[in-house]
Amino acid sequence: MGKKKDLSSAEKRDIVEYLGQGMKTLDISRKLKRDHRTIKRFVADSEHTRIRADKGTMRKVSARQIHRIKRAAVKMPLQSSKQVFETAGASGVPRTSRCRILQRLAVMHKPSIRLPLTNGHKQKRLQWAQKYMKTDFQTVLFTDECRANLDGPDGWSGVWLVDGHHVPTRLRRQQGGGGVMFWAGIMGRDLVGPFRVPEGVKMSSVKYVEFLTDHLLPWYKKKNHAFHSKIIFMHDNAPSHAARNTAASLAAMGIKEEKLMVWPPSSPDLNPIENLWSILKRNIYEGGRQFTSKQQLWEAILTSCKEIQAETLHKLTSSMDARIVKLLSNKGSINKM
Repeated sequence: MGKKKDLSSAEKRDIVEYLGQGMKTLDISRKLKRDHRTIKRFVADSEHTRIRADKGTMRKVSARQIHRIKRAAVKMPLQSSKQVFETAGASGVPRTSRCRILQRLAVMHKPSIRLPLTNGHKQKRLQWAQKYMKTDFQTVLFTDECRANLDGPDGWSGVWLVDGHHVPTRLRRQQGGGGVMFWAGIMGRDLVGPFRVPEGVKMSSVKYVEFLTDHLLPWYKKKNHAFHSKIIFMHDNAPSHAARNTAASLAAMGIKEEKLMVWPPSSPDLNPIENLWSILKRNIYEGGRQFTSKQQLWEAILTSCKEIQAETLHKLTSSMDARIVKLLSNKGSINKM
């Protein structure tokens, strides 16, 4: 009597019929010449199916086609499973079978994101690196704006789920429930800000200058002459930053010429404050936290900023020399942040 062979459809129908006649499972096993344990297992769970030892090898796809499918997936990683199979000459395979085969051959990852750098951009990045490679970056004030949503970074969150436990629920609101825009800067071991951008304000050149006048200028005026002579102000090439009105207003504050860093295009990887945003958001949304109001979110941002250590800021600003070396070795290409 076979021990491990699955019951056929005909045998299953016979078992049901014999059970209806009042036969015992032992008598049924003898009549069908099957192991008694197999019959009892079917009776206990008629929906039971044995897990295949071959992990679902598709009999309709040959080993030669599998090799072609793997090669096509390597050449076209962004194509759909249907396009991969058609390229490999294995059209007509159902979607579930395609996905099962591809899961055996490869692991799915989210595509990495890169900025649209042209050769001109790369040349400007290299020129920037050569110009500032001997700069003392502890005297540079790196600034930027950041946005935080009520529901988390882009409303996304992941869950570790143990068997037998339910998936926890989260609020889902349009555009992440709204959020808070704020500005900050880092210089050496110091954090300047954060300062909240007023609700509904579009950051044009005029509004940006007003914002710096209200928040940056008071901080700047408190410093002594030696500080003023060394500081270099950095902001990126956002339209409100690069406008002539902004440059003229900064010059009136005393931030001009060599005190205003010329920033290369498409270069967030060179700004250490981008790493500060990552640290800040990781702290704010720890444990999948969400917020019910913008004021609550803003208070969490302020608290998290106070908890950031001076040594953490120093590590970020001290990383600029390594970023420049890597930029030069990559011939102007993007550095991984």
